[in-house]
This record gives sequence, structure tokens and C-alpha cells, in this order.
Amino acid sequence: MNDARLPDTGEVEVESYEEAAELVEELAESVEGAETDAANAPMLIALDVDGTVILEDETPSPGIVEAVAHAQRAGHRVMLATGRSWEATSRIHEVLEIAPDFAVCSNGAVIMKRVDDGADRAPRYERFHTETFDAHEVLVLLREHLPDAHYLVELPDGRREYTDYMDDWNLDRADRVSFEELSRRPVTRVVVVSPERTESDFVELVERVGLNQVSYAVGWTAWLDIAPKGVDKGTALALVSGWLGAEPSRVLVMGDGRNDIGMFAWTLEHGGRAVAMGQGPQEVHAAAGESTASVTEGGAAAVLRAL
Repeated sequence: MNDARLPDTGEVEVESYEEAAELVEELAESVEGAETDAANAPMLIALDVDGTVILEDETPSPGIVEAVAHAQRAGHRVMLATGRSWEATSRIHEVLEIAPDFAVCSNGAVIMKRVDDGADRAPRYERFHTETFDAHEVLVLLREHLPDAHYLVELPDGRREYTDYMDDWNLDRADRVSFEELSRRPVTRVVVVSPERTESDFVELVERVGLNQVSYAVGWTAWLDIAPKGVDKGTALALVSGWLGAEPSRVLVMGDGRNDIGMFAWTLEHGGRAVAMGQGPQEVHAAAGESTASVTEGGAAAVLRAL
């Protein structure tokens, strides 16, 4: 038994048909207004760097600086999600004239957080979140198949160690070491460059040898980028959106490479927008929700200006 009962006569207020209709209309308007507010809420915009906002010669994609400024004036948050180390990423902040709360680096293995109070002349960042793994097994496996390749690892503090000079790679804060020394401590990232091989060679190698204990992406200029298992730009953005209190459905990501597929998948799964750059490979376009023009044609800028 419980105390539930029908109300006594006179306890229930009965509205007229006109008053009830007005109440329903007010309720519908409030719901519609809330949906409109959500649809117009500021977006969290995460941009890949190379091939999205920066050209091969390290200059900005046409119109991107102005388009980023336009997006920020409209109230949107603009940040970077890149495979670059923090040292190489911070310079792009200066190029784009942004100082976001967070930056996703090293394909999601490193998340930098802004820690200054805004009074400093230059924004200050610290390593807020890092993911590491023991690279010994994967390094040995890859060297069996790529004995002449050049290898680089990134350490949790941002320093890097490499075996041989790597063209087009920033080697600031990097020390040359023997191959055996690369795996003497946990790392956030492994990069493998083999100038004699093509992009398709790397794709075939990965399929053949299997890299089941790590996450990886093949770069469009034929390098292999390896991160801790289950870690990519998407897992990092999930953390960042939570820290910022950003609704995942109001996230917009843009990129051109295989290392962007993870953040495309996370964004689309939560109702956000994932945009592939025009020059990206077919599998990247297949993973995205939409496409834009190439980086040389200012594709990212066109998307931002339309917001």
C-alpha cells in the first residue's frame, strides 16, 4: 500500500481551451529557443597544422590568419591539434595570432595548457597531460624491416632523441643517440623516416608486420608516426572539450592526414563537424563529414569565414 490517491474535486485547476493552447505554445517556443541557442553556441575549433593551415614552405595557407581572427571575433575558440611537438607548434600560435587555453601536440600524446594570467607579454604553457609507452618492442620490430630508416623518439619532457639526421624535421632540443638508446625510457612518440620508401610502401609494411600494441599513422610524405595504444587527436580533444565545458556537438575539426581520422571519428560520433582538406587521401575524405578546398587554395579559411 502507498499514499497515492486521486485528487479531490476542486483540487485540480482546469484551464480553458484558449489558456491551455497558449501554455503549449509558450512551452514550444521555450524549447525551440533553447535549441536555437544551442545551435548558435560558440564552437571549439581544432585545426591540424601541416596541410591545413600551413603550406609546405611553412607559410600560412591563403587567408587563414584573417579567417581565424574572424572566427575568434564571432566568439569561437580556435586551437591546434597536430602531430608536431610543442616546440614546433608554439610558433604556429604566433603565426595565427592565437593563444588558446590548450594545444594538442604529438598526435594527442601531449596536451599543453596555458598557465599565464594574461598579464605576461607572451603566453606561457606547461605540459598538462602526457601519454607514454615502452617503445622497445616496436622499434626492434621496425628495424628488422627498415634497417636503413632514421628513427626519432619524443620524451615526456619534450626533448627528442634521433639516430640520423632527418630532412624537414625540426631537431631543436634533440640529441643524436644510438638506436639502442632510443628505448631506454618511456616515450610519447616514435617517428620513422625512410627516404627511399613511398607512402604506399609504409602502408603495406604496417599491414604486413602488424602494429597491434600502438597507435600509428602514415604521413603523406612517407613517414610513420607512432603513439601509445588508443591515443590520437580524438582522445585528446575529448579531454580538452571536457576541461573547457565545451559541448562535443559544437566541435569543428579540420585536417588532411591519416592522423586526423581519429579526431574525425570522435567529432562525428558526438554530432560535430569534421572537414577534410581537398588534397587529403581518399581514406581521409571517407572518414570526414564534409570536404573543403586544398590548403593551397585556402580551404580551411573558407570554412572559418562561413561560420
